Amino acid sequence: MTALRPDLAVIADNVPLGARVLDVGCGDGALLAALREEKSADARGIELDAENVAVAMARGLSVVQGDADTDLADYPDKAFDFAILSQTLQTTRAPDRVLDDLLRIGARAFVSFPNFAYWRVRMSLLFGGRMPITEALPLSWHETENIHQVTIDDFRAMLATRGIVVEKAWFLSGNKPRSGPWANLLAEQAVFLLRR
Repeated sequence: MTALRPDLAVIADNVPLGARVLDVGCGDGALLAALREEKSADARGIELDAENVAVAMARGLSVVQGDADTDLADYPDKAFDFAILSQTLQTTRAPDRVLDDLLRIGARAFVSFPNFAYWRVRMSLLFGGRMPITEALPLSWHETENIHQVTIDDFRAMLATRGIVVEKAWFLSGNKPRSGPWANLLAEQAVFLLRR
């Protein structure tokens, strides 16, 4: 598989050959390109940033400019096998509605996000008294697009209230998998495979 960010590599490894995929917040299209080339996927994307859209289109990818908070309503039900939202959930205005749309548009959904309960984040706040800067959260608080600080446990609780089933979950610190009851503390980011 092409070198991808760790959460994207997990997603790419778990998308079957020939799947129909919509990547919401696809960035420059790195995941879409890998899925198209290595999984023969019918891979499409939606991205807010015009520069990223241009880069993805220059790669020959089918990407449109759009906003996850407002434009997912235009997609028909079950148009895709998988809807993907990677490192974007925490930047949306209405994460619950975006999740509902993902699971309406796709039979299943991959969602990845930085875990704000990661131990380095906690230590930065506890001992430094400042918002953290980590590998998964590389920008200062005033530069970040993050508007919701989600943890693994918070996300699981929200899924339970919405009747969303977790098919599988991966917890990562860099490329290292984390598991067990300490994942909320030890994982820098999470990837969930969801269904209704």
